This record gives sequence, C-alpha cells and structure tokens, in this order.
Amino acid sequence: MKTPVITFQQALAKAAHYGKRHLLLGNGFSIACKPDIFTYGSLFEEARKTMSKEVAAIFDAMGTQDFEEVIRALQSASAIVGVYRPKFTKTRKLLHADADKLKADLIQAVAGRHPVRPNDISAERYAACRTFLSHFVGSGSGCKIYTMNYDLLLYWALMHEEEDTFVNVPLDHDDGFRKDASDYDATYVEWQGERAAHGQNIHYLHGALHLFDAGHQLQKYTWINTGKALVDQANEALKKNFFPVFVAEGDSKSKLTKIQHSAYLHHNLKSFAGICHTKAQSGSALFIFGHSFAPNDAHVLDLIGTGKISHLFISLFGDPDSKGNRTIRAGVDRVAALRPDAFPSLKIDFFDAASAKVWG
Repeated sequence: MKTPVITFQQALAKAAHYGKRHLLLGNGFSIACKPDIFTYGSLFEEARKTMSKEVAAIFDAMGTQDFEEVIRALQSASAIVGVYRPKFTKTRKLLHADADKLKADLIQAVAGRHPVRPNDISAERYAACRTFLSHFVGSGSGCKIYTMNYDLLLYWALMHEEEDTFVNVPLDHDDGFRKDASDYDATYVEWQGERAAHGQNIHYLHGALHLFDAGHQLQKYTWINTGKALVDQANEALKKNFFPVFVAEGDSKSKLTKIQHSAYLHHNLKSFAGICHTKAQSGSALFIFGHSFAPNDAHVLDLIGTGKISHLFISLFGDPDSKGNRTIRAGVDRVAALRPDAFPSLKIDFFDAASAKVWG
C-alpha cells in the first residue's frame, strides 16, 4: 500500500485548529538551499581527512568527536609534559602544534562546507524561506522553531528582514541574545539566559557555528556588527581559545552528554521537552522538515513520543516509498510507539517536502 502524502498547504490546513504549531528543522532544510555543499555526514568526518594519524587516534582513544575536548587535551598534555619531562621539548612542541592544526582543520571543514557570506544566497530565496518560516513565527504566533543544524542559514534568513525587497514577510523571532551590558559597543551579543530566555522562540538544539564559548559568557558573532566572513571570525575566536558551541558527537548518548554540560544547549532541549510535554488548550502540532529520524537524534525525537504533542507532520522528499523514506517512516513508527497509554495517541501525516518551497 502506497504511503499517503499530502501537500504542505494541506498540512497547514489540517493544523489550523490547533492552539500551537511548532517547527523542527533537520539537515534537509540546508540541503534544500545548497545541495552541493550540505550533503555530508559530519564536520568530524570532513576534518578527519587532513588529520595526522596520531590526532585521529586520540579521537578514537578518547571516544569522542568533540573538537574542543581533544584540542584542550592536547594543550593540557603539552603543559603537563613540560612539568614531568622538561627536556621533552620536541614532544611539547608537537602536542601544541597538533592542537593548532586541529583548530585549522576544524575551520577548514566549516569553510569548505558553508557559504561564506549571506549574499551568497539570493534575496528571492530568502523571501521564500521567510514565507515558509512565517507559518510558525509569524507576527504574534507565539510558536517556536527548533533546529538540529549548526550552519548559519536559518540565522541569515531570520536576519534578512532589513533587505527583503521582494515580499514583506514580518517574523517574530528572538534567539535570547542581547547586547553585553558591560560592553555595549562589543562586536558580539551575549546569550542572556537568566533575563531574556523566557521570550526565546528560536532554539539551536545542537548549537551553531556563530556561537562561541568565551568562558564567562556565550557570545554570538554577527555579520552586521563585524562585516567579517564566517571563516575569519571563527579563526579569530579560536586564536583566543574560544570554541564554537555545537554538538559534533556521532551518537545520541554522546550528544546528550554534551548538551547537559552546556547551559545554553540544555535550556534549548528543555524548551523542546516543554512544548512536547505540555498540552496546549487546543492541542499542538509539530512540523518536522528535512530530518531522517536517525537513531543518533533519539535524545530529541523520543521527547515527541513520550509527550503530548497532538499531531506530527513530517516531510518526505521524492518517492514516499524510496529506501530513505521507508527508513524515516520506520523511525516515526518507533517514536509513536513510545506514547504512554494515558496520553492521546499521536496523529501522523506526511507531506511533500518540495511543496513547502522552503527556498523557492
């Protein structure tokens, strides 16, 4: 029996009577914009191509794909060798050099798999994307967007409003970042979880490449404040030992561990858990665009199954009975089976990804 698939507009009509309508984005959102550069497994696998055998072995020995963890381990090892074996200067220098090279490998992987500047994407495509997003964070909607991507496409689309000459698409978006009160002229803005998070409706569940851990604060680097390309800002940040906040781990358990050790990431995941487990007065719908329902994101997806979301709308690209789409449907079935008997069963519809015209 062929899987029934409706259009995006039909899905919106079905969801119209629900009190809330939220959106979860997967990598298909980015692939729809730039299929030639976003169809990759992970930044780790990209960076591994230029790693030395020793550094690759350290990742394996530590059981991680977290760049920051390994870079800091190399830096610490260099300092420790200097204490225990002061004469091992070559080893110390090699460890330090490997830490610096790994930083360069990370940036190269990012730069090689990402548009450098916002205007690499046409205004027409931004207008189409903003139209799509407006169904979830349109003016006064009170709904939220969550993304598992750490690229800049969502951020660029949200910030394109000042240059949108093709269509007036107002969006009500807030990522929780504000000017640093102690340095109002800073080129960055800081996440103010204690004061601004209550109004936050844009959540990067796995971090993002423009968010940097400065120790005492989480900083967001902005194009508008610096005029600098992503690769340049990232290089400058790494030289200060500021690391991009994103989840590079390969399995769900490791991803969750990383999330739980970051106030920002943990807040975002708790927010998603909140919309899943709190029943809106008129019910709630969750649209998922461009996600494969792979097991390595179970820490997010399982919250849907165990929660009270009324209706799930999932995008399928191409033949609904293709191997990839059958895998998605099996993943959806697994999540739906998690629904407790005490809660209403999860309604499920699949919609055609192309009909959403996310990037025109």
